[in-house]
Amino acid sequence: MDDKQYASLKIENIVASGAIADSIDLAEISKKIENCELNTKRFPGAVFRIENPKIASLIFSSGKVVLTGIRDKQALHDGLALIIKSMKEAGVKTYDEPRVAITNIVCSYDIGKYINLNKVVITLNLENIEYEPEQFPGLVYRIKDPKIVALLFSSGKIILTGGKNLEDIKRGLDFLEQKLGSIM
Repeated sequence: MDDKQYASLKIENIVASGAIADSIDLAEISKKIENCELNTKRFPGAVFRIENPKIASLIFSSGKVVLTGIRDKQALHDGLALIIKSMKEAGVKTYDEPRVAITNIVCSYDIGKYINLNKVVITLNLENIEYEPEQFPGLVYRIKDPKIVALLFSSGKIILTGGKNLEDIKRGLDFLEQKLGSIM
């Protein structure tokens, strides 16, 4: 599959996680940083929302962070830099190099034609497929290598999740299209 065939592949969300400090006083940063909320009755971490790039980050007292809502690597880089800057301004001793990495990429893709999900289940008859249309309108296909989960919908739309990079997502998509090619 060449890049032209990936034309409808779109990153919907990137999740990154890791550590930015040895410890963070959440009560202190939630007072000093705008758009940083702490409600320990509801959640054990602080929620820091950034507008540009639009990212929601969960910050924990352990110094660990989870960033979500990211659309590309540049947004991750820019958002992380803003978080570090805000933390330093609030008096947090952060690492010189944050130890944050992408843990999940969620993409959407349109195969461009109808998928007969019942036929996929019957033909492939694999244990790594779940399809219960009464519960959920999509077919869940767990690809082993690369470790990707694909949600297939009869409309031809596919959601791919679990990849740590776009190469894994594209490999999963290639595998999927090869499997579906024999059916469609």
